[in-house]
Amino acid sequence: MRLVSYEENGRPRFGAIVGDVVLDLARASEAYAASDSSILKIPSRIEHFFEDCGALSASARTVIARFEASPGATPGLSKPLADAKLLPPIQRPPKIVCVARNYAEHAREAGLEISPIPIMFARFSRTLVADCDQVLVPAVSNQLDWEGELAVIIGKDTKGKRIGKAEAMDYVFGYSIFNDVTVRDYQFRITQYTAGKNFRASGPFGPVIVTADEIADPHKLDIRTMLNGEVVQSANTDTMIYDIPTILENIAEFIDLEAGDVIPTGTPAGVGFKRKPPVFLRDGDTIAVEIPGIGVLSNPVRNETV
Repeated sequence: MRLVSYEENGRPRFGAIVGDVVLDLARASEAYAASDSSILKIPSRIEHFFEDCGALSASARTVIARFEASPGATPGLSKPLADAKLLPPIQRPPKIVCVARNYAEHAREAGLEISPIPIMFARFSRTLVADCDQVLVPAVSNQLDWEGELAVIIGKDTKGKRIGKAEAMDYVFGYSIFNDVTVRDYQFRITQYTAGKNFRASGPFGPVIVTADEIADPHKLDIRTMLNGEVVQSANTDTMIYDIPTILENIAEFIDLEAGDVIPTGTPAGVGFKRKPPVFLRDGDTIAVEIPGIGVLSNPVRNETV
C-alpha cells in the first residue's frame, strides 16, 4: 500500500494512492462494509489508524482491492492525485527519533568519529513539512543544510519490552522519505543537536508511506538528494553503518517504540556545510530527495518572514 494524508476543507484525511487517484479509506470502508462484514471501519486520520494498524491494515487492503475492481461503482470515494493537497503522512507521530552519522563517508566528511553505537536525537512534530511545501531559511541564520534520509515507520508498540535485532523488523510498518534539514551554526554552537534540528518548517517528510511488503530489502535502496536538479548526495542504504534492526534495538533499550513513530536513519555524504566552499540553502532553491520505490520528496526554499 501507498498511504498518504491529505487536506480536505482544512482538515486532514487518510487515503491510499490507487493509480492516479487518492482513495479516501474511511469513506470507502464505510461504503464497502455494508456488503462485507469483515471490513472494519477505518478512521479518517492516519494517527487513529496506527492505534490498531495490525487489524485495520487487512481492511485497508480489502477496500483498495474492491475499489480497483470497480473504481467507478461508488462515487465520492476518491479524488485525482493531481488535485490532492498532500500533508506529512503522519502529522503528529508519537516520536521522531533521528539517527546521526550513520554513513561512514558522511562521518569522515564532517571530520567526526564513527560512533560505536547509533547516535540519536529527537525531532519535534511541529517541524514537519509536506511534499511541495516551503522549507524556511531562518531569519537568524544563513547556514541551512540538507540531509536526505530513509525513514522507518513503526507499526506496533513494544509495550515495555526490549527487543533484539532478530525480531526488530517485525515492528516495521513501512518506509518513507525524510529530509533532516539542519541549521548548522545552531547545531554546532553547543554539544547537542536540538536547536539546529528543530527550526520551524525544517522537516520535509513524505510524500507517502510505502508498506514494508512492497520494499524487498530496505538495506538495498538508492538514495539521492538534488539541489536545483543537481545531484548533491548519492548512496545506497547498504552502506549504512547501523542497519535498521540495530537502530530499533538501541532505541527500545531506553524507550518504547510506538505505532506511528518515525525513525529517519541518517544521511549519506554530500551535505552542504562540508563542501569547498560551503553551500547552503537559499531563497528560490528547490531541494529534493529521491528513493526509488518510494518516490520523490521535493520542497521549495524561501526566506522566513518575521
